[in-house]
Amino acid sequence: MVIGDWLKRMKYDLVCGSLDQNVDEVIYDSRKARPDSVFVCIQGSTRDSHEFIPDVLRAGCKVLVVEKEVEVSADVTVIRVESGRLALAELSAARFGYPAEKLITIGITGTKGKTTTSYMIKAVLEAAGKKTGLIGTNGAVIGDVKFPTSNTTPESYVVQDYFHKMVEAGCECCVMEVSSQALMLHRVGGIMFDYGLFTNISPDHIGPKEHKSFEEYLFYKSRLLTVCKTGIVNRLTDHYDEVVKDATCRLLTYALNGNADFMGDDIHYASNHDFVGIEFSIHGMLDGRVRVGMPGKFNADNALAALAVCTLALSGGSGVLDDHTKQAILGSLVKVRVDGRMEIAHVSKKCSVIVDYAHNAVSMESLLTTLRDYHPKRLVCVFGCGGNRARDRRYSMGEIGGKMADLCIITADNPRFEKNEDIIKDIEVGLAKTDGTYLVIPDRREAIFYAIRNAEEGDMIAIIGKGHEDYQEIEGVKHHFLDREVVEEAVNG
Repeated sequence: MVIGDWLKRMKYDLVCGSLDQNVDEVIYDSRKARPDSVFVCIQGSTRDSHEFIPDVLRAGCKVLVVEKEVEVSADVTVIRVESGRLALAELSAARFGYPAEKLITIGITGTKGKTTTSYMIKAVLEAAGKKTGLIGTNGAVIGDVKFPTSNTTPESYVVQDYFHKMVEAGCECCVMEVSSQALMLHRVGGIMFDYGLFTNISPDHIGPKEHKSFEEYLFYKSRLLTVCKTGIVNRLTDHYDEVVKDATCRLLTYALNGNADFMGDDIHYASNHDFVGIEFSIHGMLDGRVRVGMPGKFNADNALAALAVCTLALSGGSGVLDDHTKQAILGSLVKVRVDGRMEIAHVSKKCSVIVDYAHNAVSMESLLTTLRDYHPKRLVCVFGCGGNRARDRRYSMGEIGGKMADLCIITADNPRFEKNEDIIKDIEVGLAKTDGTYLVIPDRREAIFYAIRNAEEGDMIAIIGKGHEDYQEIEGVKHHFLDREVVEEAVNG
């Protein structure tokens, strides 16, 4: 392969050298430089990789993609672009043979619900017989293999590599979370999604290292509707008109208890010895009754979004499904599970156990409010707080727990480099502002065992703070620990 082949869809200027230079790899980490690689220079917020050009040249690299003038010998090919990040995305797509074009691609953005909705979409598509890959906060999933991800949306080269692996594994579809940072930093550059889903927006990710303002955050979120063929938007989201004003795609909507192309209503909370979740009706481009094996009205919202997207994806955009496919997708969410997100870890006649990632007062209050809607005999909450984080979080979580749970069991989370007993004392400061009943069991395994072994019939137990995390960090060392596994041990032991 020569570099000219990889540049055919790009805007660039050839500064010097030849487009006939052989290339077989794209790199953006100078330590990986070698002959036949193309090095993409990026001016980042903390480091400018143009500084490493001498290093990559010494390693034998002969092709550079730059954003500014550089001095090199005559045998080096230099290609100048406006954005190194966009060039990295486009070159990565070319290097892997444009794998996104061989898949039905679904991108999801929104302040809340991306992870849960992505897993729901995967469950629906696979119920209809479509092997589906996934990229997001909890990792990338390709068949039975799971890869960890450092960001909600990985760097563009990694995204294209995952797409390629999905195609190789026989996937027909890919669903991925698309963060505002990913849209701003071109991590999904060069991709035209078949379907783009916009769940909601509220102030978040605003700060020195993220977005300068809510307006900027909204702008980049809404960019998804300019890089997809069909957009599906929550009609009831705040700032709806601003979200869709620059959309260049075919636009459809969904809404719970509102007027849209896909509508949901008649929501019921269901809890018995073998099922905890919600039921609701869907109307419009899809009609039927749906059961979702995850608690909370917000999961009805997530499920409605997932069903809307999948109805379109499985019908080629028309919304017209054969009866077999329709029934398959309507029944696909009964047993849906998202690791650490309102995850039903155990259900029996005696009690229900939910594992969730809620690790601040806002998410804790939302979760406990949701579980109260199921009218448990007792609502028991097992939680701690992470070390080397703001102490205010401990006070506020203690206060919320004391006000909203019938029993709090205070334990370890990730103490990191702090003493667990000091963290627990801070949580107790918040609890002291309430009349709440609580126990202190510092060992998290013992705390979970206690909650389950001492459950009363009709209890609902929420184990929160770590969710999908499979480790506990103590003094800089990560020890294997997964709440769901400990629940299984307590139930079966």
